[in-house]
Order: sequence, then structure tokens, then C-alpha cells
Amino acid sequence: MSSPDPQVRTARNQSTPPARGVRGPVVAVTGAASGIGALLTERLVESDEVKQVIAIDERRGECAAAQWHILDVRDPAIAEKLRGADVVVHLALDLDLETDSAARTAYNVRGTQTVLTAAAAAGIHRVVLCTSAMVYGALPDNELPLSEDAELRATAEATGVGDLLEIERLARRAPRAHPGLNVTVVRPAVLVGGTDTALTRYFESPRLLVVAGSRPAWQFCHVEDLCSALEYAVLEKVDGELAVGCDGWLEQEEVEELSGIRRMELPSAVALGAAARLHRIGLTPSPAGDLAYTMYPWVVSGSRLHDAGWRPQWTNEEVLAELLEEVSGRHTVAGRRLGRKDATAAGAAGATVALLGAAAVVRRARKARRRI
Repeated sequence: MSSPDPQVRTARNQSTPPARGVRGPVVAVTGAASGIGALLTERLVESDEVKQVIAIDERRGECAAAQWHILDVRDPAIAEKLRGADVVVHLALDLDLETDSAARTAYNVRGTQTVLTAAAAAGIHRVVLCTSAMVYGALPDNELPLSEDAELRATAEATGVGDLLEIERLARRAPRAHPGLNVTVVRPAVLVGGTDTALTRYFESPRLLVVAGSRPAWQFCHVEDLCSALEYAVLEKVDGELAVGCDGWLEQEEVEELSGIRRMELPSAVALGAAARLHRIGLTPSPAGDLAYTMYPWVVSGSRLHDAGWRPQWTNEEVLAELLEEVSGRHTVAGRRLGRKDATAAGAAGATVALLGAAAVVRRARKARRRI
């Protein structure tokens, strides 16, 4: 999945496998060469509660202690590579803003289908999938916080959310199609720690876009806490549908105070309409649907993990501080972005804010001329 830069977050590997007990599950991790997959692989090989880690990716990663298999997760041959594993954690997802949407969906959905089928064929009893709390949808009438059992009301209008919803459907169907297969789904809040998403790019702008009448609530999840939650699922300390994030949330005013970034407030029709047009003509890769997640709450309780004894090690304030440090220097400028499609790669959400501001200024100027 769209995940941390391994050069930023991946720990150096030990030259010899760490000592651990012979008991515990054999765990296969897909997408193990980079990002969250690499972090989790490192964590599991160092755990005394894990017997062995099988790492699967299209290239070999840095973790020498894992047993590597190099192949595409859509290859049916993956079933043979999974034999002997007790648990599979499927993290080979592409949620990159710049990826062609059709190619992204083909990879994400087909890859998940193949892994679930292959796991059942290999006699594996548990698969852990990772989606996002975005599947709950960002809606003005959402409860604060949402329980894990809340209805998934998201639509496919935001980046990658359609893929995540389909993965959720596959997760629900798999145990019926393959009796004996347990599927656990982990849904993190706004993921931070070397990640690059429309929501992290929101903080690259010199101004934070606030849609008039909206009620934002910000809850973050550090990648280290996500890996910790995934390990809980691997070790069967908790199962089912799990939401993970920092405790509580930050109001928009708190985010602005902590970040020192002032807001730019626009009417809903202007913000959403302009964002849709900018995406349609190719100026930003981030569709208008992404803005909903900066407008309305989608905070989760994480009660199932908490009941199992898990606790986040990071607070929202700490994660926001790390995010601001990561994006420092990545500012967007309306004049430079406008008309330069390739420049949007540095900050889709930030470019949207800047361009929306430019559009609003132009609109006001036109209205003023009409009154003269």
C-alpha cells in the first residue's frame, strides 16, 4: 500500500537472524520489500513469538533474516510459496496518487483475490488485510468516535477508496467461500511516518483549506502503531474488523494552532466544484472526493484492540509534529502550479488549496467588475 519510504523508516538489518523460541506461527508478509511491509517484516523477525517470516515481493528487500520469494502477488504460483505458513499479512497494495486508477485497481483487487485463494489452497488459517478507516466514509452525521461495527458508508470518489471497499467485500466473502479461513481487517486512521497521501499532502500547503460549514476532526495513526496492531492480529490476540489510531482526535482549530498554518475558508460549492474541475483537466491527481476527509469526522474508537490490551505509543499531537517535520519545505505556490501538470507531483492537496484560492480570487474580481 502507499507507505513509508524504506530509506526513511526501515531499520538496518542484522547480519544474523535474532534469537527466538521455536514455537509460534510462521508468518508470510506480502509487499515485504518496502514501506509498511518492510517495517512489519523487521518487527516480526525480531519477535520471540514468531517462528519464521516468509517475505514476498517483486524484489528482494533488506531483511536478511526472512525467507524471500520474488514474484507478483497476482501470480497463482504464490500458493506454493505460502505453503508452511500459518498466517499471511497482505500489504502489497498500490495507493499511489500518481498511479493510473485502472491499473491500481487491477493490481489491488486481483492481488487480494489471489492471496486469499492461495492462502486457502495452502491450508493457511488466517489472513490479515490492511485497508483504512476511510472506508467508514467522512460524513457530517458520523458519530465521534465510530465503532468498528459502524456501517461502511464511503463511496469510491476518493483516491483508492473504491479499491479498499472492494477489498473489504472480498474479506467478508472469503470465509464463506473457504471454510476455516479467518480474515482480519485492520483499518488505520490518517497514516503518518514516511507516507504520501492526499491527507498528508494537505499539510504541505501554506494555508489549510477549510470548507465553510464543515466539521473536521483529525485522528492520526503512526506507522509504528499500525505495525504493532498488525502484530497483535498475527499473534491472534485480536481478530475481526479492527480500527487503529491515536487516542482521541484534534479539532481543526487545534491543528491550526499546533501547526502554525492559518486557514483559508471557502464555500462548499466553490471548493468541491473547483477541486473536481482541477482533477478533471489533470492539474491535480487528487479527486474532489478526497476533500470530504478534510471536511467531516471519521474518527475511530479502536475499542477491540484496546480490549485486547493494545495501546498506541503515539499521540495525535506527536504524530502531527512528525508529519509537519516530514513535509517541511514542500510548499505549493499557485503561480508555479497553474498550468504545469508535472509540478503537482510535489503536493496534490496543497496544489488544490493554492489553486482553489486563485480561483476564488478570480471569481471575486469578476464579481467586482460586474458591479462597476
